[in-house]
Amino acid sequence: MADDDAPGYVAGGGDYDRDTRYIATRVTADGRDGFPVEPGRYRLVVARACPWANRAMIVRRLLGLEPVLSMAIAGPTHDQRSWDFAETYPGGRDPVLGIERLQEAFFARDPDYPKGITVPAVVDVTTGKVVTNDVPTITLDLSTEWGPYHRPGAPDLYPADRRDEVDAVIAEVYEDVNNGVYRCGFAGSQASYERAYDRLFAALDRLEERLTGQRYLVGDTITEADVRLFTTLVRFDPVYHGHFKCNRQKLVEFPALWAYARDLFQTPGFGDTVDFDHIKRHYYCVHTDINPTRIVPAGPSLDGWVSPHGRESLGGRPFGDGTPPGPPPPDEVVPADHTPLPAR
Repeated sequence: MADDDAPGYVAGGGDYDRDTRYIATRVTADGRDGFPVEPGRYRLVVARACPWANRAMIVRRLLGLEPVLSMAIAGPTHDQRSWDFAETYPGGRDPVLGIERLQEAFFARDPDYPKGITVPAVVDVTTGKVVTNDVPTITLDLSTEWGPYHRPGAPDLYPADRRDEVDAVIAEVYEDVNNGVYRCGFAGSQASYERAYDRLFAALDRLEERLTGQRYLVGDTITEADVRLFTTLVRFDPVYHGHFKCNRQKLVEFPALWAYARDLFQTPGFGDTVDFDHIKRHYYCVHTDINPTRIVPAGPSLDGWVSPHGRESLGGRPFGDGTPPGPPPPDEVVPADHTPLPAR
């Protein structure tokens, strides 16, 4: 297992196989798994470095769930014992859960927990036990189960009349892009790497074509599909292009994808969750099998992220009939020197 952002193993043929044996317990409106939606009861544990956690951060922001679902931010690196809070909170403990490492919440639920200790994770504040780390389900449940607590003007990220299409795009994006970059980075043989590389760029070519004529992946508003693609694209040039050898071309060399990524980055709720410092330090410092020197590249330049994207010409309404979210809570603001977003 390379790290708990990428739990998995390399199979006999050299192919990277992600471990998706998540804790599948859900927080639902009816509480059928024993965990009903309740304001203040749960804490979302994330790391800004992790693309999977970044998805949950964005959805929580877009839906305005900050007042009812608090968030703990782990530091950018970790050891074999899991993500910790040494860099993000005074004294190195999460101020709400009182733990130094996410591992403690998993072991509180199961002292013999044998699988990856991953973010995002939802922890029950009343017991200190993890409820779920089922990353594909967490964000969908925020959209569907937490509806009564969405902010006025929250977008519909998982519209009922387009769920089949959203699900199909999500599946392709996951298999070929979100996980595709990891299959390149953790390939165990040349042949495996080349298969993963070809599959990744074939998918990016299809997405480039799709997004040339439409502003968003499904319909004319932002959906869960856009959130899931964005968190890989925003890490592509700083990390995946070089570190994971995804180097046929950079994101900035895809005209539509690069403009699309900038459009989302400049949309409230997206770019204001992105911490390029944490992203680079995580990948280049934790993956010592790929980067044994732990040297973190100085580049690339981030200035382009705030350059005009021109995607308004394609129409579309980012939030549908809704409105943008307000600014993030003060204790969740990304440091100004970690992002090209202008101070607000």
